[in-house]
Amino acid sequence: MQKSASPKSKNRRVFTLAGISLLSLAAIAAVTGSGVSPANLAQQADTQIAVFLIPVALLMAVMLYEAARFVMAGPLPARVTAPKRPARRTNWADSDR
Repeated sequence: MQKSASPKSKNRRVFTLAGISLLSLAAIAAVTGSGVSPANLAQQADTQIAVFLIPVALLMAVMLYEAARFVMAGPLPARVTAPKRPARRTNWADSDR
C-alpha cells in the first residue's frame, strides 16, 4: 500500500522546516547582535510597558476569539466508521462454494 502520494513530499517538508529554522535563527542572531530590543526602542517606562503589553493583549484577544468560535461551533459531528465487512468463512474443509 502506498503511504504518500509523492516520495518527494517528505524531503520537501524536511528542507522547508530546516530552511525556516535557519532563517529564524539568523534573524534572532541579527536582532540580538545589533542590540535592538523593545527596551532600547522605548526610553520611558510607560512606553516600555506598552511595548510589552500590547502584543500580550492582542494574543489574549485572539485566544478568546478562538475559544468563543470553538464553543459557538457546537458539538463535533459523529464519527463515521467504515462499514463492517461480512465475516469470512474460516471452515476450509467445507468446499461447497
